[in-house]
Amino acid sequence: MHRVECVKIDTLVSGEMNCADFKSKLLINAGRPAIVNVNIGTTVKGAIDDLDNIIRTLEKCGFRDRFYIHCDGAVAGLMMPFIKQAPKVTFDKPIGSVSISGHKFMGCPVPSGVVITRLEHVKVLSSDIEYISSRDATIMGSRNGHSPLFLWYTLNKKGYKGIQKEVEKCMRNAHHLTSRLREKGVSAFLNELSSTVVFERPRDESFVHKWQLACEGSIAHVVVMPNLGVEKLDGFVEELAVGRRMWHEDEGFSVPCVAKDIGEENCLCDVHDKNSRAA
Repeated sequence: MHRVECVKIDTLVSGEMNCADFKSKLLINAGRPAIVNVNIGTTVKGAIDDLDNIIRTLEKCGFRDRFYIHCDGAVAGLMMPFIKQAPKVTFDKPIGSVSISGHKFMGCPVPSGVVITRLEHVKVLSSDIEYISSRDATIMGSRNGHSPLFLWYTLNKKGYKGIQKEVEKCMRNAHHLTSRLREKGVSAFLNELSSTVVFERPRDESFVHKWQLACEGSIAHVVVMPNLGVEKLDGFVEELAVGRRMWHEDEGFSVPCVAKDIGEENCLCDVHDKNSRAA
């Protein structure tokens, strides 16, 4: 929208921002202020960027008071407050805004989102609209009135304790799925603060379509949300295990290497699994 130059930052194997590369990119662009997007749950691997380290890096590189941080918590933003070891995303830190989605973890029936920002930024966007006798703070000049009703209803129906239980269930089931995949010899990876399980991409596209798997390159993922129970996850794993044997029947089976995507310690291919056993 603003036609500013976008600079991509490298990531670690986990999917979170590589602060060493971030530092080098900042120093290359030292003469300009920085707008930084911090992910609270990346799309593919569910990685959580280290907000405190990012702030320290900005300040060490001479960007104090010359940066704006937006925290994108579309998936995990509503889960983080209920995970004890999770870092705090708070306006006590020098961030500009936080966003969450209502149709992901909360399960609202229509796409929706909430942006929380500082009042000074809202005032810049706001304008008086005479014919509705109100101030408008949206970019498009309009928004869906049903979305906040769905979100309000969901929050009130579940309550604090209800959301906490659902977060705990998601995390528990994500660990269960990761363990079951590894038991079947499927390379799998789960970030510590995430419910997104990453594993080797199934060879059969009809299987991918049936289970509506999101794939990228040689990996796929399952985002474990409150609607997924252990029975469904176990059924998925069993069907994947049977399918794997069938897909490789004619050519002989060997576990594909996904070390570059999920790390050597999580890869169960012949090379890296032997190395892990030797270690």
